[in-house]
Formats: sequence, structure tokens, C-alpha cells
Amino acid sequence: MDLKLDADDLNTCVQCGLCLPHCPTFRVTGDETMSPRGRIQLMREVQDNDAPVTSEVVDAFATCVQCRGCEPACPSNVPFGHLMEQTRETLVDNGHMTPKWQQLALKPLAHPKLLKAGTAALAVANKSGLLPKRLGLPDELPVRQKPLVASGDDVWLFTGCVMDAWQREVHAATKRVLEAAGFGVQPTNDLAPCCGALQSHAGMGNDARNLAAKAISALADAPVLVNSAGCGAAMKDYGHMLGTDSAAAFSKRVFDISEFLAEHVDSLPAVEPLDLRVAVQDPCHLRHVQRVHTATRTVLEPFVRELVELDDDGLCCGAGGAYSVLQPELAGQIRDRKVGAIERATPDVVASANPGCSMHLAQAGVETVHPMTLVDRALNG
Repeated sequence: MDLKLDADDLNTCVQCGLCLPHCPTFRVTGDETMSPRGRIQLMREVQDNDAPVTSEVVDAFATCVQCRGCEPACPSNVPFGHLMEQTRETLVDNGHMTPKWQQLALKPLAHPKLLKAGTAALAVANKSGLLPKRLGLPDELPVRQKPLVASGDDVWLFTGCVMDAWQREVHAATKRVLEAAGFGVQPTNDLAPCCGALQSHAGMGNDARNLAAKAISALADAPVLVNSAGCGAAMKDYGHMLGTDSAAAFSKRVFDISEFLAEHVDSLPAVEPLDLRVAVQDPCHLRHVQRVHTATRTVLEPFVRELVELDDDGLCCGAGGAYSVLQPELAGQIRDRKVGAIERATPDVVASANPGCSMHLAQAGVETVHPMTLVDRALNG
């Protein structure tokens, strides 16, 4: 099968193995087929040698968290994330991955009214104890929420889909912080309902590209600020995803919220810091893909008593978008390592800048708060 992979990208990997310690699935299984170089070798066998696409081959690709922790560790700069996304898209197009029910489950993300109605239904079912705990849903899903109102047009605040439906209070806190720094904020709301990250990870390439094009068309001129690490990474990759100059120009206007505020932290009021020892959990798409995770420390430092680092060198927590739902056993084993690192750091609270990570860790009893929520609490006493 032609996986439609670029031969030069595929051949960049020299099978050195320096990626292995940074791959969460290899760390918990010790299985080479669940490592970056093992998966790349399978890609080669399928594309170059017409190896059969067996259930074992599909499973090797399906069990990748797509954390991309292998990329910063790779001396050859293998674009593993792009290789995995294209592999999955080809497998989906040929009926080997992401069955129709999974594809249908992602459709409401692009339709705000459907997502709101679905969230309300989930909230009722969750309160009634009808949903399994492994789904990792917040205990208090909102049934109704007040819309975010624009305060100016200096910057866009990308609100997205699941985060807006389930954690809109984080957007509200982010908006207040930006306003305290002197910026007028325009929430994107339904203008750009979804970034396409989950669709891209699932191999639904056409859906992801359509959502990317819609966001580019809707969000003109101003910087686009994103407080979800996965969404920010996806939007910064629109240039590659669509291959157009307009998409590349748009991606240059996308900033993680901490990345942006780190340049303006002196514009925030000086206040008494929160009496908290805070451990920073770096979402993979902030640390390994966007590579702007140090900005979180820059922004948080003036507003909390103490910041502490985890000792696991940024290893994935196992959330991976929908990964924790689709691969619960592996996701749980990966999370156990992260929880161990958190326990060794003995924090009062964990700061996590990605909704999937925060929900996945909260399911294991870890108190997680978005960095913007902490800054907002400090600024508002």
C-alpha cells in the first residue's frame, strides 16, 4: 500500500534509537513496534515492500499517543508527527482505522449547536452516574453558559470546541488576564468552532483541512491567542497542512497564551502572589511541538509562591486528545509514571495548559489548574 509518505522524510530516520527513552508507549511496554523507530520501520515495510496491513500493523499506529516527544530528541530531525498523521489518513481512507462511529463522534466538534446540546445531555447523564469513569469527564459539566463578550479587537482569543463547551471558565479567566495587561479581546466563539486537531490525529485529513480553512478565513489580521496546547500546535501547523501562503501567514499569527503574555508580563499589575507550591506539567504539544513551554514559567513566576519542576523530562501524561478513551489501558500506564513524578514534587497544585491533560490527571486524583486560572486568581485576590 502506498501510504503517501514523502520518501525523503521517511528515510531521514537512521534507526539510532535515541528516541526510545522519550516514547511513552515504548517506556511502558518495551515493545519495538510501539517505538518511533519501530513504527517508522513498519511504514517503510508497508510503503516500500508492500507488506500486508495486518491488525498488528494497524495497532502499532493506533497506539501512538502522537505526543511527538521523539522529535526534540532526534538528531536527524525526523518529522515523525507528520509521518504518523499521513499514515493514519491513508489507513482511514482505506478503511483500516477510525471506524465510522468514531468519525461520527467527532462531527459535532465542528457544529457548536450540536456540541452544546451534546454537552448538556452528557452533563445530565454524568450526574446520574450513567457514564463510565474511564471517559474522564469533569464532574460538573455545564448545562448552560454565558457567552464571552468582546472587549476590543487587539487580539483574538481562540475558544475552540470541547474546551469552550467544558471549560469556558478558563477562557473567561484568560480574557480577564489579557484585559489586565491592556489588551482588548475578541473571543472567536462560533466564527471558528474547531481547530481540527482531533480530526487530524484520527486520520480525518479532509475534515481537518476544512476546519483549518474556515479558521483562516474567519480570523483576520490580529494575533490569534490559544490557551489549549493541542489547538495551538495544530493551528501553527496550518501552513504544512494546507500548503498555501495564506495558511503559512496565518500560522505566524498564532501564539500560545503564555508565549504571548511572556512578552507582556510587565504590563500586568504587581500583586501578592498566591501562597501555593505549583508544579508545572508541560503538555506535549506545548513542549515538544510548539517548544514554548518555558513561557509558562515566565508568566506564572510572579503570581505564585513557588514553582517546582517534575523530574521526568517532560514525558507524556497519556491523555493524547481522545487517546485516553480509545486506549485506556496504555493511557493509564503512561499516566501512572506522570503521577509518580508529581507525587515526588509534592506540589499544592499542578498547572497544566491543555484540557485533555488536566482532565486525564484529574481522573487520577491530581488537582490541576490552568496557568491562566492561577494568574487570574492572583490578580483578583
